[in-house]
Order: sequence, then structure tokens, then C-alpha cells
Amino acid sequence: MSGLSREEAISALRWLVESGADEAIGEVPINRLLAPAPQQRSITPAPEKAAPIPPPPVVSFGAESAERIAAFCHSLSELKAAVMAFEGCELKRQATNTVFADGNPAGGIMFIGEAPGVEEDRQGLPFVGRAGQLLDRMLASIGLDRQKVYITNIVNWRPPGNREPSLEEASICLPFLHRHIELANPKILVLLGAVPARHLMGAQGIMRARGRWEIYRLHSSGREIPTMLTLHPAYLLRQPSAKRLAWNDFLAIAEKISSLGVAT
Repeated sequence: MSGLSREEAISALRWLVESGADEAIGEVPINRLLAPAPQQRSITPAPEKAAPIPPPPVVSFGAESAERIAAFCHSLSELKAAVMAFEGCELKRQATNTVFADGNPAGGIMFIGEAPGVEEDRQGLPFVGRAGQLLDRMLASIGLDRQKVYITNIVNWRPPGNREPSLEEASICLPFLHRHIELANPKILVLLGAVPARHLMGAQGIMRARGRWEIYRLHSSGREIPTMLTLHPAYLLRQPSAKRLAWNDFLAIAEKISSLGVAT
């Protein structure tokens, strides 16, 4: 504003402020590739450094969606159709089939495993591979078969490489599983392995938790279901010496079936 009188300069400055100007700049262009002179100071103070934004919690929109969808299912057939149509879990994009359940939901005994494997993904049924064949023999040892029990998993789609489902993947599928248990309304639950024991009962370490009865409470009614935590058949294939522990657990299951009068 060189060449202006004091009054003209003040008038021009007032016009700039009223026009929305909020920063003063110099009359000489600045080469910002050069380091500023030691004495140079900015007319406008630098804004304070923003606090780092914390990462979002591990809660998926898929889980929220699954919870709303599951609440509207009033039969196992409706729930199966909802799970088959659900697109909120990334696992489904790489899976061949949705694996819902197998067996007899009216049998009163519900087994819950971890996730489908290669053969389960191919056939669309739980526990039909090598681990499933061992489970069939374990059931037969206490007078049970797939016409007398009901079988499902924590997640309904195979994780790539048969890895354990992640926390987010499990959280997305859990609303469907909670509703699944409510609609099947079993008298006894059996959790096969560390994954269902952790996600349904909060157990940390299956070897410490197995072999004793816990209580699962239905979300809708609060009804208590006796729940046995035991070893997954796939683990027994890798560690045959642990079969004696699983045998003891299955003897306890047979005793509970008898004491509750569950028809087999």
C-alpha cells in the first residue's frame, strides 16, 4: 500500500477485512524452497498441532447389520435364508458355499465348531472332512449320530488357508449364531475347540477350560443352557494323545444327556 495516505491505507485495510481477508502477506514473492531467514516470523501464529485421531474400535457395520437381520428371523429356515443372502462378511467373497448347519435341530444337543474347512466349503455342510469323520466316531461312542444332534460353526464361510477366523469376522457372524442358538433352543451345548469357547464363553485357553460344565444364557429369555467345552476333532487328529481327554468329556456329555432326560 505504498503511496497511500494513512487514512486511505486504513480505509483499504477495512475494505479487505470486510471482504473476508484474514491473512496478511508481504509485497515481495517468497521462495518457499529456501529456508526462512533466522529473524523472519510469521504474522499469523501457526495453528496448534492436532491431536492424533485414535483408531476406530473393532466393531463392523457388518456385525450391526447382522444383528438387525437376525432379530427379524423367527425360524431356522428364515435364519438360513438370511445368512445365505448376507453380504456383510468378507469371507463370503472367497468362499464356494455358505455353511449353515447339519443334523437335527430338534435333537436337543447342539455342537458348535470353529469354521468350515476345504471339504465343508465344497459341500456346504459342517464337519464333513477328516475332522468331521472323527466327530462322527466320537458321537457314535456315546450312542449319538447326526440324526440326534445339531452341528454348526462360529463363522459360516471358510477362512482362506483354513486359518482361525479373525475377531472382526467372528463378531460379524456372532449375531447370527446367537439367534441360531435361540431358535434351535437346545438343552445341551457342546463347544468344540478354543474359538467357540472364547467367543461364546470368554474362555482363554481350551486346555484349562475343557472338561467342565459352564452356563450359556439365551439373550432373549435368559434361559440357562449347560455347556461343555471340549477339544476340536482337528486338534485330536494332530495330537492323538489328547483323545483320552476328549473321551472323558464325551462321557460327561452322555451322563448329562441321561440326567436331563434328553431323548436320543
